[in-house]
Amino acid sequence: MLAGFMWLGLWQIERRAWKHDLIDRVEARLSAPVQPFARITGPPKDREYSRVRVTGRFDHGAEVLVQAVTELGGGFWVLTPLHLDQGGSVLVNRGFVPPQRRDPATRAAAQPEGAVTVTGLLRLTEPDGAFLRQNDPAGGRWYSRDVAAIAQDLGLPNAAPDFIDADADPDVIAADGPQGGLTVVQFRDTHLIYALTWFTLAGLVAFALTVLIRHEYRLRR
Repeated sequence: MLAGFMWLGLWQIERRAWKHDLIDRVEARLSAPVQPFARITGPPKDREYSRVRVTGRFDHGAEVLVQAVTELGGGFWVLTPLHLDQGGSVLVNRGFVPPQRRDPATRAAAQPEGAVTVTGLLRLTEPDGAFLRQNDPAGGRWYSRDVAAIAQDLGLPNAAPDFIDADADPDVIAADGPQGGLTVVQFRDTHLIYALTWFTLAGLVAFALTVLIRHEYRLRR
């Protein structure tokens, strides 16, 4: 038990160092200049939360609503394919709409036509749905932003593996459209508390072991 608790404490210290490195890298990306979407490459851990800009044409007829809970309450993320001039497409999370705005007809003035330029944060796919709620493409019920599944359901060729969380657009918001810019970039950092807990348990076990050895020693004298 002593060895096990010590190992768990040291493991949490390693996890804390990893988490702080992740936070530093993400904060560096958030403060970096906006880059063209096509230039963002590399492994997923080096792409997420990069600030990007991309130009294309929205396919509003293929938008997908994903259930969401935000600081504005419960509702839906509006994910819309953006077809790129150079070919292919990328899913754009245009933002949040409340239940009364889920029907595109209620926000027709906020559906831009023609070429548009989108800026936002690059996000990684969210496969398999939410906790205890699997995505149901056939029923049109989505609980996570699963890029591969949504692209397959919409028949999007050459879809990018990531999606973009769009920044807030005042004109779209004024027309009762999706509220962008609600990305929450926050990482739990409780590893030090866990490490202290494990080390405390290790100390208690060491104390109990010391008492036991001294007791056994007295009995055997």
